[in-house]
Amino acid sequence: MTTKIDEAQVRRVALLGRLELSDEEVAQFSGQLSDIVTYIEKLNELDTDNVEPLAHCLPVHNVLREDVPKPSLTNDQALANAPARENEYFKMPKVLGDNSGA
Repeated sequence: MTTKIDEAQVRRVALLGRLELSDEEVAQFSGQLSDIVTYIEKLNELDTDNVEPLAHCLPVHNVLREDVPKPSLTNDQALANAPARENEYFKMPKVLGDNSGA
């Protein structure tokens, strides 16, 4: 059973994705997507009953450091290079206007 992706389906998906495709691109993608579906159908013919599902083809080991709490910066250290500060906080310019609704 070979499923053909026709140009109407490609145009519909392009419309949903807000993509502008030329006629040449629609024809090209129609053929490419049909080839992909045919390949997946071919893979579905394989017997995978005794195959363990994997997320990776190789064993993955955590190579990150141990999550050990360490002392953090003091407020003065964190704010040392701040362009503007107010008490213990970064001072930021106002972004939203009074009528922003936020």
